[in-house]
Amino acid sequence: MEVLPAIDLRDGKVVRLFQGDYARQTTYCDDPVAVAESFVQAGARWIHMVDLDAARSGESANLPVVRGVCGAVGARIQLGGGARTTQAIEEMLAAGVSRVVVGSAALADWAWFEGLLCRADLAGKLALGLDERAGRLAICGWTEQTPATAVEFARRTKGRPLGAIVYTDIARDGTLEGVNTQGTAEVVGATDVPVIASGGVGGLEDVLACERLGCAGLIVGRACYEGKIDLAQAIRLAARPEGGGAEGRRSPSG
Repeated sequence: MEVLPAIDLRDGKVVRLFQGDYARQTTYCDDPVAVAESFVQAGARWIHMVDLDAARSGESANLPVVRGVCGAVGARIQLGGGARTTQAIEEMLAAGVSRVVVGSAALADWAWFEGLLCRADLAGKLALGLDERAGRLAICGWTEQTPATAVEFARRTKGRPLGAIVYTDIARDGTLEGVNTQGTAEVVGATDVPVIASGGVGGLEDVLACERLGCAGLIVGRACYEGKIDLAQAIRLAARPEGGGAEGRRSPSG
């Protein structure tokens, strides 16, 4: 299982939101490259980045910053936020991103998203972002609620050439209260696409829990920044050859 440390960007700075609330922001650093380099030094092979400005507005405001990170570190970058058009996705990939997370646009226009999945040049380079609050998916930077569920959309992905599904429990995001194991397990069971869990990671027990569930990856954010989890230790734990309820499940790095 991969552990993906997170870098959330707003106005070019590294921040975290509490439960996705833009009014409840903590700013950790104004040098995203330095943060990314520290993650690589800890052993990270993937870094999960989110352009929070783009997630809300649809405009890739922090793409130059992302490009700088891609050019400075050896880890592969997974980027979410603002991937609402084919052009935006292509621009993100051209900036050096290895995988783009598509959320709001895919939920709004599934036919368009399926069309992207038919492109050989995008095979494995797209992830579906499923961000759930109280059992329903949220879109537009988590500012709007939909009646759809994560499991409903996860089922649609079976057999698709997706790099991953990123499943986030918004109510737990930034809380350190632990991953939503029930919701994550339901998504894992609904698809054959690798599932990356996100939201609420508070310690190494979450790494073990997601490994047992068969997750292919786990995103760690606030717990890294506030010293609740040792990233290098978490990466080593997740990489154990004897670990893994993920037997037979593809890695998100492939």
